[in-house]
Amino acid sequence: MDYKAIAQQTAQEILGYNQDTTGWKVVKISKKVTVSSKPSKKFYGNLYRVEGVIPEPICKLSDFLYKPENRVTWDKALKMYNMVHKIDSDTFICHTITQSFAMGSISPRDFIDLVYFKRYEGNMNVISSRSVDFPAYPPSSNYIRGYNHACGYVCSPLQENPAHSKLVMFVQTEMRGKLSPSIVEATMPSNLVSFILNAKDGIKTYKAASGHRHQHCGHSSFPKKK
Repeated sequence: MDYKAIAQQTAQEILGYNQDTTGWKVVKISKKVTVSSKPSKKFYGNLYRVEGVIPEPICKLSDFLYKPENRVTWDKALKMYNMVHKIDSDTFICHTITQSFAMGSISPRDFIDLVYFKRYEGNMNVISSRSVDFPAYPPSSNYIRGYNHACGYVCSPLQENPAHSKLVMFVQTEMRGKLSPSIVEATMPSNLVSFILNAKDGIKTYKAASGHRHQHCGHSSFPKKK
C-alpha cells in the first residue's frame, strides 16, 4: 500500500473542503467555536467543519495538535494515541482508542489512521488523517474498529493578529457497530466544541509548565521511535 500517496491525496481533499463554501449548515456555536455540517460524500453520515481561534502562532499549534507525545496530554476524548509506524518525518500511522461518550451510549472505538503534515504557501499548515489497513494492527474483539474518512486541520495565521491562529477542523467519522446515526449527530457537535476548548486549555497548561521557553518555529521531525 502506497501510504505516502494516500497521505498526499488526503491532504488535497482537506484543502478542497477548506475552499468549499457551499452547503454548510451551522449546527452549533459555543464559546467562539462554530460547528457546521453537510452530508458526507463518503458514507451515510456528516462531514463536520469546526472553526475557532487559538491564541498561539501556527507553528506551535501544529506541533501541539498532531504530535502523539503532545496530543495525549490534552485530548480528553482519547484513551490512547500511539505512533505505531513512521513512514518519514511528516507521515506516520497511529493507533487510537477513544473514551466512551454520550453518557456511555457510544462505547470506545479504535482507529488506525495515516497522519500527514504539510506546509503550504501563505504560511498555512495542513494536518490530514484517514483510516487505513495496517496488517500489524488488525481489529480486535476488545473494540469496535471505527473508520475516519478524510479528516484534518487547516492552521493559518489570523489576519488581524498573525500571532494567533485560525483553526479549521474537518471530521467525518464512521463509528460503525450498531449505532443509530441520530445518536452520533446529536452528540458530535458538542464533542467537537470540547475538542477545540481542550486544545486551548492544553496549550495554556503547556506554556505555563514550560515557563514560556522560546521555541523555534521551524517544522521539526518526529523523534525516532524507541
